[in-house]
Amino acid sequence: MKRYSVGVVGAMGAVGTEMLKILEQRDFPVENIKPLDVKENEGKKVCFNGREVEVQIAQEGAFRDLDIALFSAGEAASCNLAPVAVSEGCIAIDNSNAFRMDSKVPLVIPEVNPEDVMWHEGIIANPNCSTIQMLVALKPLHDRYTIKRIVVSTYQAVSGSGLPGILELEEQVKAYIENRELKVKVYPHQIAFNAIPHIDTFTDNAYTKEEMKMVHETHKIFHDEKIRISPTAVRIPVIRCHSESINIETEKPIKVQEAKEVLSKAPSVKVIDDISANVYPLAAELRGTDEVYVGRIRQDFSVENGLNMWVVADNLRKGAALNAVQIAETLIKYKKV
Repeated sequence: MKRYSVGVVGAMGAVGTEMLKILEQRDFPVENIKPLDVKENEGKKVCFNGREVEVQIAQEGAFRDLDIALFSAGEAASCNLAPVAVSEGCIAIDNSNAFRMDSKVPLVIPEVNPEDVMWHEGIIANPNCSTIQMLVALKPLHDRYTIKRIVVSTYQAVSGSGLPGILELEEQVKAYIENRELKVKVYPHQIAFNAIPHIDTFTDNAYTKEEMKMVHETHKIFHDEKIRISPTAVRIPVIRCHSESINIETEKPIKVQEAKEVLSKAPSVKVIDDISANVYPLAAELRGTDEVYVGRIRQDFSVENGLNMWVVADNLRKGAALNAVQIAETLIKYKKV
């Protein structure tokens, strides 16, 4: 098998660290690994396949010896460096929002629209974490019943804000226990013991950018702009794993047992649904897993063809790092790298 030179931009961050782990865990055919980050992290070391590798600066010239670069260093870094990577002969798989809605850039979830990698021009975008887990769960149902409306409320972990979000929650919990003032920096309000219905900035329509990402990305990935989507994104004091309450309305009649059977056969989906034993997906139990977990599947009696479900996935893995690595695997599968 051919082996590839792979770079990870933002290698010291929460998602970049997971990218390195997943490349190793999935035995991705890596010939050479190049961790890249800001100048302040130059010379620091990461462990990959049992050896230490020095972090280099993500800058012009760093991509000339790479086949693939996985980007998770933020939108500004991607805007600046992804085109540079392409000009230096490297395919950029970007985890930021920089290129997701660019008509020339595929937006890919390998379980949903893998064929879209075929038309890349050097950059492929990784969707938003909340969109990824929702569409992995909904694609098999859309194929079978044709979804016409989605109402989704997300309950998102602080790791979605990277290491600063995790540290802020931990510090606020510690301060609360010690009866000290809770300092607020990352979020607009206290996150410890709270739920904040505000992720990213508000737009002119009173929805946040995070919410509108779910709308626009779903339309692009499903290649169907007729689906009506109503999202609410909430940050909660959980370290890792996003949870979503999803309601769908379909064109064809949809029944609970049928839907469970469809989902149980779907790629990367696991059904955990036994309410008699209080069994359903829980963020606290699914950290470090790769699948999208679905439970609380039940009929919505308020519409003719409606279904409710509860969906949980590790936002740092399937919601970010894993999906990016799977895109790289799909490129290899289709011989596009």
